[in-house]
Amino acid sequence: MTASYSEDSIKTLDWREHIRKRPGMYIGKLGDGSSQDDGIYVLLKEVVDNSLDEFMMGFGKNIDVNIHDKEVTIRDYGRGIPLGKLVDVSSKMNTGAKYDSKVFKKSVGLNGVGIKAANALSRSFDIASIREGERKFVSFSRGKLEEDRAIEATDEKNGVCVKFVPDEKLFGNYHYLMDYVESMIRNYVYLNAGLVINFNGNRFYSKNGLLDLLNENMSQPGLYEPIHLKNGDIEIALTHGNQYGEEYYSFVNGQHTTQGGTHLLAFREALVKSVREFYKKDFDASDIRASIIAVFSIKVEEPIFESQTKTKLGSRDMGPKGPSIRNHIIDFFKKEFDDYLHMNTGTAEILLKKILDSEKERKAISGIKKLARDRAKKASLHNKKLRDCRLHYNTKDNNRLETTIFITEGDSASGSITKSRNVETQAVFSLKGKPLNTFGLTKKIVYENEEFNLLQSALNIEDGLDGLRYNNVVIATDADVDGMHIRLLLITFFLQFFPELVKRRHLYILQTPLFRVRNKKKTIYCYSEEEKEKAKQKLGQNPEITRFKGLGEISPGEFKHFIGKKIRLEPVLLKKDDVISDFLRFYMGKNTPERQDFIIDNLRVEEDLIEA
Repeated sequence: MTASYSEDSIKTLDWREHIRKRPGMYIGKLGDGSSQDDGIYVLLKEVVDNSLDEFMMGFGKNIDVNIHDKEVTIRDYGRGIPLGKLVDVSSKMNTGAKYDSKVFKKSVGLNGVGIKAANALSRSFDIASIREGERKFVSFSRGKLEEDRAIEATDEKNGVCVKFVPDEKLFGNYHYLMDYVESMIRNYVYLNAGLVINFNGNRFYSKNGLLDLLNENMSQPGLYEPIHLKNGDIEIALTHGNQYGEEYYSFVNGQHTTQGGTHLLAFREALVKSVREFYKKDFDASDIRASIIAVFSIKVEEPIFESQTKTKLGSRDMGPKGPSIRNHIIDFFKKEFDDYLHMNTGTAEILLKKILDSEKERKAISGIKKLARDRAKKASLHNKKLRDCRLHYNTKDNNRLETTIFITEGDSASGSITKSRNVETQAVFSLKGKPLNTFGLTKKIVYENEEFNLLQSALNIEDGLDGLRYNNVVIATDADVDGMHIRLLLITFFLQFFPELVKRRHLYILQTPLFRVRNKKKTIYCYSEEEKEKAKQKLGQNPEITRFKGLGEISPGEFKHFIGKKIRLEPVLLKKDDVISDFLRFYMGKNTPERQDFIIDNLRVEEDLIEA
């Protein structure tokens, strides 16, 4: 039966209803905090961005950020919002000072939307503004005004204080990962010399700007001292290492553009042009950029982003009356980079050797790569290793941030996930047995080994992460010794050849329940012994307890609960002090006395082994 289409079908939603009904338009996706792209971090960023804009205009050098459980408090010491407009700024769409370029010339927030999204998507949202001895406070719940206090006298310093709790009705049982928040805050201070952010009692400040940011993201020293170039609008820090791939950290007006954009394309082009002209050789672009790690920041007047989450720059010009972004970056970089290499001949020699080494390796495996590509094309037609989804990460759809590929081992596990997945956003890749331990091997193995070649092809990462087809790459293996070994082998593969996939936080481990506890009325899935004991107490009277020993034992009907809205993902994170080569050598290299001592010191007798 076709639904009737009449006047009653036409609805007008107010601002908060629209945000709550279509949150993806404003914050990308919801999520539970497992991914750095999840909405709770976007809400935090939107509020901090307003405080940052005050700092960029020369007002307020300190920002206080506190997160306790689910409550977020952000206090800046800028000019404060004009008191008579506090309610409007918090709850009326397209309302703000960012439209006046004289007041906020190169700000991050431009559309008067961000703080309203935080308001509408929060269970509680309190905001106070202090200006010249007066204080105004208003309080909201899910975007609805609850309290509007009269202006009162105060001796507090000027500024704005926002306190909010994201709504559990939308975000579910979410949690803030402090590693993600701390990384965001470090980026803020690296990009804004003189800014101090106090986060949960810890002080963050940067003396060397992008040099500090570059070093923060390097697990070992580069081949040469980082090159640091800057003028009023552009700042660049770069070096080359021995890792595979290219790593870029790009920013616009302090906003981390994780998907790049016109400015990053221009920088990559500028690098190739400058190197070719300096050495007077027509090097292949991939050889020039191989193993680079670069941090790049640009300030643009009235930037245009491709979405409200501001992860990709779409602007072509520096401002309404400015030069093109491409020409501005190329002209700046070519001159400064050429001058630097002429004055630092040692660096120029190291860079040349690196390019020639990359060229040699590329040519050595070029024949293998062609055969591997042909093999992958045939496999995609005649092999069921990849069960694809309809949407891919590198499309422009708002749902692209939710795209996931599950890497499984064995037909039973992949079968259960395939039958219960969301075919729009979730793909499945089936491994054939245990992968090879790739530690210490060269990239030739990626093309010679059929499993790794097909996995690389499925992810579309041969030429870097620009073509990555899925936002979340999830290792889904059994919670036993064999499953843990497969996890380690896959993590080793990614760290060895595609470290940027891990560094940019696309890699996860799927958490699946160990126990099912049920009675005639209710079923509870438990992910630990502690959860199992709580479930037994809750259900009482000797409930039935099932121990899942493999993913294949979980029926498709049950599996849909664990890879749907209640999915539990554990991110694979690298911290600043993690040196990838040392890490892999210890865990995946040949047996060493140090590892044997580690195993003996940390040996535990598992219940699984006792039961077996």
